[in-house]
Amino acid sequence: MSKTRILVHIVFSTKYRQPTISLNHKRRLYAYIHGIIQKYRCKTLRINGLADHVHILIDLHPSVALATLVKEIKQSTSLWMKNEIDFKKFSGWNEGYYAASIGANEEAACVQYIINQDTSHNEKDFITEMKQLAMEYQFEWDERDWGATPPG
Repeated sequence: MSKTRILVHIVFSTKYRQPTISLNHKRRLYAYIHGIIQKYRCKTLRINGLADHVHILIDLHPSVALATLVKEIKQSTSLWMKNEIDFKKFSGWNEGYYAASIGANEEAACVQYIINQDTSHNEKDFITEMKQLAMEYQFEWDERDWGATPPG
């Protein structure tokens, strides 16, 4: 029998990073995301975020393409949120996302990092956080990835 452990930290933001995820109702969004992750036979390890972005740590099933899963999460939640009164300001997700595999020995620290989103943003803003993640995960940094303003 095969055994896998493919831990992936995923981050994506709302369109133009607008604070459109109601903090009073974000748990409903996370439950919806969790359902999608389960449908793809992946395991949700932690979800949290703020009004303008979401962090997800999953154990990716080996038969699932990460891009397919993230696309499904973003498309399904976008449709659902646009029809929910609790998310009436939500207009969509930014185009891209960050996703990086982490080692099993980094799981606890990543879970704690995601849990602490509410307090960590008292110390640093979103762009500072994304720059730090880009450095940590060795992504090429481009602020346009996080589309703070509408084009034009």
